[in-house]
Amino acid sequence: MSLLPESASFEELVQDYFLAVRGAGLMLSALDTELLNSWARLGVPFQVVARGIARSAEKALWDARPGEPVLRNLRACRRQVDAEIKKYLARSAGAGQAESARPSPTWEETRHARLRATLERISEQWPALAPLVEELQGRVLAAAPGEPAQFDAQETQVFLALLRALPFVQRRALWRAARLEGADAQAMSPRSRRLSRRFRVLAQVRRHLGVVET
Repeated sequence: MSLLPESASFEELVQDYFLAVRGAGLMLSALDTELLNSWARLGVPFQVVARGIARSAEKALWDARPGEPVLRNLRACRRQVDAEIKKYLARSAGAGQAESARPSPTWEETRHARLRATLERISEQWPALAPLVEELQGRVLAAAPGEPAQFDAQETQVFLALLRALPFVQRRALWRAARLEGADAQAMSPRSRRLSRRFRVLAQVRRHLGVVET
């Protein structure tokens, strides 16, 4: 989810992603930094934490006033991020066991199955997208990913493909709704603006298609 170099630390990746999704701010507070460090000590992949941040921001996006940051601070994401971390750790516990002995699907397998189910619902509710959904199921989602970064790539590819398949008028409205404006947007780096725009576009597409995170 980040456009930072692969050598960036977990803390740098999370901070970069949070500030881009928030759409404002240059650094974290001392309390936010303390929370971030506690997540880093758990050793979970960046994408797991980023998913919790994205879902928190997505829920807050619809209530934010024009020009107001989506999230006030990183601590506002704590409940969603902690829940995502808990799911990941619980489902990763048996990842090293034999397939026959594994107590439950991995985090990636669970998310992959839910994404496939989401596409099935979209296919039923949006018949015009049914052919594309079938193609995505067979091409992009044919196999469950082996790590969070791969699932993130799959999910992004799926929703961007769905966006491109919408009528032009709907696509234009979603892109306009995702526009980040104001002085804070101008102060962000080009990389952060791109990341922020992608989050907002995907959030708009998910809302348009009635996708509810579980």
